[in-house]
Amino acid sequence: MLPFMLATSAMAGSADVVVENAWARASIGTSRPGAAYMEVHNAGDEPVTLTGLRTDLAMMPEVHRTATDEQGVSSMSPAGQIVIAPGETVAFEPGGLHAMLMQLQRPMEEGETFPLTLTFSDGGETTVEVPILGIAARGPED
Repeated sequence: MLPFMLATSAMAGSADVVVENAWARASIGTSRPGAAYMEVHNAGDEPVTLTGLRTDLAMMPEVHRTATDEQGVSSMSPAGQIVIAPGETVAFEPGGLHAMLMQLQRPMEEGETFPLTLTFSDGGETTVEVPILGIAARGPED
């Protein structure tokens, strides 16, 4: 397991955000979207609001949420803004919140990395380098 805990930030509020355990699965070419996962921790004493994502890997990166209804049918939709309370961690994980990477500009190949920037309502940003794991990976330890 490699330690991928790189975070940079700016401004009060978002300056207290720490992104850990970022990872993504390799993609099948560029015709299907990719996804990235991570833990976003607010180490500050004020709530922070995640408003968007940016990466040169995808033209349309968005925070999405997967939900399963009473019949067991899963659906995915944009999650909108995510408020992270002081001291709380929001997990981006398969089957829940995730960074949906639509309109890939190049294939996501195992062993490579890409920068993913999280943007916040206070104008701050946090960028993390996301390692791309195998297509069957289930988490950052794979």
